[in-house]
Amino acid sequence: MSLLEHTPPFTPAQAIEIAQKFYGIQTKAKALPSERDQNFLLTLSHGERRVLKIANALEEHDLLKAENEAMHHIRQHSDACPQLFPTTDGNFIAEIASPSGRRHFVRLISFLPGMPMGDVKRHSPELLTDLGRQMGQLDKALVDFDHPALHRDLHWDLVNAQREIENHKALITDPNMKVLVEQLVNAFEQHVVPLLDNLRRSVIQNDANDYNIIVGGGRDLYSRNQHVIGVIDFGDMVYSYTVADLAIAVAYAILDKPDPLAAAAHIVAGYHAEYPLTETELTALFGLVQMRLCVSVCMSAYQQQQRPDDAYLAISQQAIRNTLPKLAKIHERLAEAIFRQACGFSPVPHAEAVCSWLKAHQADFAPIIAQDLRVEPSLVFDLSPGSPLIQGNPQALTEPDLTARLFGQMKAAGVTVGIGRYNEPRLIYTIPMFATGDALTAERRTVHIGLDLFAESGTAIYAPFAGTIHVCTINDQPQDYGGLIILKHSPTDEAPFYTLYGHLSHASSRDWQVGQAVTAGERIAELGTPAENGGWPPHLHFQIVTDLLDLGSDFPGVGLVSQREVWLALSPDPNLIVGVPEDRFPPTEPSRAKTLAARKVNTGGNLSLSYKKPLKIVRGWQQFLYDETGQRYLDVYNNVPHVGHCHPRVVEAALQQMTVLNTNTRYLHDNFNRYAERLAATLPDPLNVCFFLNSASEANELALRLARTYTGQQDMIVLEGAYHGHTNALIDISPYKHDGPGGGGAPNWVHTAPVADVYRGPYKADDPQAGQKYARHIAEIVERLRQKGVGLAGYMFESCPSVGGQI
Repeated sequence: MSLLEHTPPFTPAQAIEIAQKFYGIQTKAKALPSERDQNFLLTLSHGERRVLKIANALEEHDLLKAENEAMHHIRQHSDACPQLFPTTDGNFIAEIASPSGRRHFVRLISFLPGMPMGDVKRHSPELLTDLGRQMGQLDKALVDFDHPALHRDLHWDLVNAQREIENHKALITDPNMKVLVEQLVNAFEQHVVPLLDNLRRSVIQNDANDYNIIVGGGRDLYSRNQHVIGVIDFGDMVYSYTVADLAIAVAYAILDKPDPLAAAAHIVAGYHAEYPLTETELTALFGLVQMRLCVSVCMSAYQQQQRPDDAYLAISQQAIRNTLPKLAKIHERLAEAIFRQACGFSPVPHAEAVCSWLKAHQADFAPIIAQDLRVEPSLVFDLSPGSPLIQGNPQALTEPDLTARLFGQMKAAGVTVGIGRYNEPRLIYTIPMFATGDALTAERRTVHIGLDLFAESGTAIYAPFAGTIHVCTINDQPQDYGGLIILKHSPTDEAPFYTLYGHLSHASSRDWQVGQAVTAGERIAELGTPAENGGWPPHLHFQIVTDLLDLGSDFPGVGLVSQREVWLALSPDPNLIVGVPEDRFPPTEPSRAKTLAARKVNTGGNLSLSYKKPLKIVRGWQQFLYDETGQRYLDVYNNVPHVGHCHPRVVEAALQQMTVLNTNTRYLHDNFNRYAERLAATLPDPLNVCFFLNSASEANELALRLARTYTGQQDMIVLEGAYHGHTNALIDISPYKHDGPGGGGAPNWVHTAPVADVYRGPYKADDPQAGQKYARHIAEIVERLRQKGVGLAGYMFESCPSVGGQI
């Protein structure tokens, strides 16, 4: 009979009796979810909480004893494990009988305060890293622990993953999921099984799913519940692959993440910092992650057949079904490279050897175009997001406009070849295939991992050294490679590498066959026209590839910023072959960190920065801002989006005026009068006089002076949370400032009323008198001033509160 048929049947009332009988405590009891055992949350009279654990009737005493000893051992190294409490007679395991006469073992452990990680919506990089650290500490603590009972045959042991999948995959009702599981098992057998004998083994917790990870801590919005308090449920402990503990933690923590690899990398980095992983473990890790989820799918299918009404058994299955297809699309060596990078290893083990060979033989390489760019002149372009070459709408940077700009500059410089930089983020990759998702602000591939050589269509391209044709094809989609050739090179006993030639003529690709030999200096292609090169200005995209990841002609020429170092290892600097002198390249812009450091040195503290990790914004267009890496942000914060960043009419009007005259209002100018007339015409009578100032602070300062001059009074009414400017007088009437950090509070002539907020305020939207009630607060302030014999200078407010809160 199965474990599920021997689940304990006790009620909370019976749990209370058990606690009293064996542990001598008065308590309340609440059932907690569990798969095969029973857990009750006990609340003692003084508020302390503990967990009463009643084991499955098939659970062996020796196994529970081993689990207890492991927990005692872990607590010598970490508080992230619950404490065991003895019975009144000093035992850590008690024995009870169910109404049907079955024997069950009982234990009492401490309750870890917090909440399951699975119930926390936000998983910050800090939380994921901390999860890895905690699992690393746990496995490090267990490295010198062992117990015979833990050398057992367990269906959740990843040693048995293939067997359990084979036994239960027929029960998967979704045919697509069944096929996917079979595909992942085949890949596991091909790539991971040969490594298994070389993996370290030890006792592991073996069930770090997101409902067994307890999180908490943090007082502010950013840090709340972003720290791992501890790990619970040691019932699946087993002697197995040590790295399986990490694989299980990763498997559940990445569920439904938009970027599962990035999430996994944080966990891996945290684990490695506490308990260093071997390179073999990093190679096997991604496959083990996939196998854990495949086992979960199969075991859920089996267990749901046994207990169809138990919702706990399917608690993570939808998320697994969402995530497994994503993982199946990730090449195992890309995952390995990302994990290696997270741990401080070279992402691609043989990349350094490739670069060393290229450096040693650079002088021997044939030029890849007729001009030897090691000695002949060229012009290096700046195509980064903040470059003046990129004008107007960055989503419409298409040929022929960009072609005209680039080749116009080349002509002016007297050169026939232009250079597009390697490792340069760009905005010019605009179609959906460069995005990681459908969201407007989804991360896009922006980092150029090749070297561009701009020259006229028909320019001949030559092989720099000997190789064989590995790919010759035509990628004819917009912004793709067009004509494409990839050469394979094996100059040493090390792993081979490749050179990629994109944006060629279609005829170039048709002239070759896969496997043909190519000699150094042999003409292999010519540059294509925009009509055949993917719609780009005529140029060669030249790239070195250390690992094609089995992608063939689909190997990308542009990488993600979040995976930048990995893609730079997969595609090292092509200038190792081309040899353009370093002094031809303009200085790169400072990194975000250097820009921040310089600002702290050179700029006063009156200008604050937004966000814990400040953004470096280099371009705006319409409602979007772009950072130095080309990532797009929706701007709902600044005032400019009222008309849009860099609105062409605004830019043109400002340019026209500044090319003629830029002066102040002490002189006459017709544009000044025209603007005032047009502005006043939009307003109702008697608003027909305009006061022009340079900023909102100046405007509000003038409004305050006008009110006081007209009324002869001093006192002002403002709304809570309001911000009206940064002059001394405006800080006095801005609760956002004078009630905030460093503020001195409101002066006695400033009176604050509540914001008419029917969502957060005291009077809600369902109150038909809400408006009158909010207005009553203003009337009460006016009446108090009247009783004191004080008049009111004015009431300053925003009809649509901004800093005060937006709905």
